Amino acid sequence: MSQTPTDAALVAAARSGSDAAFGRLVDRHQQDLRRFVRRLCPVSSEADDIAQEALLSAWSRLRTLRDGARFKTWLFSIAWNTVRSTSRSAVRRRDRDTRWQSEQDEASDPQHERHIALQQALSELSEEQRAAVALCLAGGWSHAEAAQILSMPLGTLKSHVTRGRARLEAILGVSHD
Repeated sequence: MSQTPTDAALVAAARSGSDAAFGRLVDRHQQDLRRFVRRLCPVSSEADDIAQEALLSAWSRLRTLRDGARFKTWLFSIAWNTVRSTSRSAVRRRDRDTRWQSEQDEASDPQHERHIALQQALSELSEEQRAAVALCLAGGWSHAEAAQILSMPLGTLKSHVTRGRARLEAILGVSHD
């Protein structure tokens, strides 16, 4: 029975020219990456493009990764920076979100309505709060990992999570209790 190779082993193999090793890294992490980026970008086609761009960037910059065991954190950090660089302004993003939501079918499905309400509520948060909430509350990342991904101090990250959660609760009319 063969042991599943670690990220560090796959990174080392990919650095040595193994496309298959990098492919395994992509297979291992792309779903989590796409979920993270989709939480930041309500337009799923844009989110998929950003996730793909982050993966391509990781491939081309693989030699700059210092610790192969930290590949996933590094990849999410690239994705976060890609999201930030493609978000030109909050006004455009809000206009795009509104346009997208108005084009969607007005489904009577309560799940669909909750999803739309959550997306609208998330768009009310600052970019940093939205990313912190997406990583820690929806993505299951630790505060320390999320702080590293977002390149911010741990205390700042915790504040963004706390304030983001409180703002979402206020917007959605729910309580954390």
